[in-house]
Amino acid sequence: LATGSADHTARLWNIPYAIMTGHTNYVNAVVFSPDGRTLASGGADQTVRLWNVVDPARPVPLGPPLTGHTDSVTAVAFSPDGHTLASGSGDQTVRLWNVTDPAHPRSLGPALTGHTDTIHAVAFSPDGRTLATGSRDETVRLWNVVDPARPVPLGQPLTGYTDYVYVVAFSPDARTLATGGADQTVRLWNVTDPAHPAPLGQPLTGHTNAVTAVAFSPDGRTLATGSRDMTVRLWNVADPARAAPLGQPLTGHTDTVDAVVFSPDGHTLASGSRDQTMWLWGLNVDQAIQRLCATTENTLTPAKWDQYVSKDLPYRPPCP
Repeated sequence: LATGSADHTARLWNIPYAIMTGHTNYVNAVVFSPDGRTLASGGADQTVRLWNVVDPARPVPLGPPLTGHTDSVTAVAFSPDGHTLASGSGDQTVRLWNVTDPAHPRSLGPALTGHTDTIHAVAFSPDGRTLATGSRDETVRLWNVVDPARPVPLGQPLTGYTDYVYVVAFSPDARTLATGGADQTVRLWNVTDPAHPAPLGQPLTGHTNAVTAVAFSPDGRTLATGSRDMTVRLWNVADPARAAPLGQPLTGHTDTVDAVVFSPDGHTLASGSRDQTMWLWGLNVDQAIQRLCATTENTLTPAKWDQYVSKDLPYRPPCP
């Protein structure tokens, strides 16, 4: 597990954890490379730093800090092949870096321009051909990064938000993009042809404060969202044009939920919050029913089914 903090540090947690120092201001973003051997961190000191974390108890700095941004680095993401790193900044630009050899990273071409305010989110599509960026300017932009040294803007900016865009995420099949923002909504976009993106259905509503985290399940059928309203919500996006809420909001956090991620098998969801806790949520319905039966005196009524399992699944008496 990697975390970044306002105490100027990034930390690796495997109990015991390691502390990586070097940034001289807040660490805003951290991300592992796809092979798990490298960690990138972006900070308010306007730099990106790379770390060898092959032995997570003994991380080692790699190369010099990546410089070029003129404001806080607010987002970082690796391409699926691990050869390219994208960084977004308060300077309204995105920069791409060749990190094929992370000990000798180098800048790729000029900065990507077009946004008119801080960039809060960057994400590569699973095939690595498209980069999505979300900004405080209330737009999302798509870029062709097949040749990351020569990125090309794709289509028109995605609009419709009435406040900052905080998060972006591609579905595993790269056909759908989910975005969340300060207007409390989640929006889904058809990006099958990223040069001609189109909105899918109506904005997903339910959160009562900014949406600060989004993630697709490995099979692409479920979307998890986290919010400043301190809840996590799940959505059925098997048909993204007809997305619908799944069950009740997941509650327990006492501050903004900044991160959500599914386990590789899709049966567990992890959520991280500014309340300094991480929660794990079991999403396997059969296992959940077994646990409920063990704690509800062997009675799971239709009302309890709706409350604890799902209003979207037909009731069946599960307890012997």
